Amino acid sequence: MSEAEKLAGMFKALSDPVRLRLLSRIASRPGGEACVCDIQDVGVSQPTVSHHLRKLREAGLLVSERRASRVYYRLVPAVAPWARHWL
Repeated sequence: MSEAEKLAGMFKALSDPVRLRLLSRIASRPGGEACVCDIQDVGVSQPTVSHHLRKLREAGLLVSERRASRVYYRLVPAVAPWARHWL
């Protein structure tokens, strides 16, 4: 995948207002990490939140880690400074 294709995928993922809100909430959390339970109040159902988080992961903007029954999300390290600046 070329750099242009990768960037286009990131911009496409960020073109949705719900995804921008989710990314902003994660970026603003202490440590830059959030559990789904802490960020799911963005005006859509929980399954829709999970869908949007998956899209952000697939675009290379987030990474996730399961801890027991919870999933935690954080910004990809290379994206973090850029995202914190713009969000």
